[in-house]
Amino acid sequence: MKKLYLTFENENGKKTSITPKVFAENLEADVVRQAMNEMAGLGIFHKDEYGLYTKVAGARYVETIETPLFSVDK
Repeated sequence: MKKLYLTFENENGKKTSITPKVFAENLEADVVRQAMNEMAGLGIFHKDEYGLYTKVAGARYVETIETPLFSVDK
């Protein structure tokens, strides 16, 4: 199973990330960077009166490998 992590900096310089539930698993870096820049440029994400997701910091796919041990059928 793959997950996409989009990492941003907030107005305070701290890193924060978004993990979309639905995404394509073969996105190119330029496409992701452009989308993230557009999100950061919107300026609509706030928490406690400071802006979230104000500067793009990076993106990555993380793949988790699941190895079943057994299954009980009912």
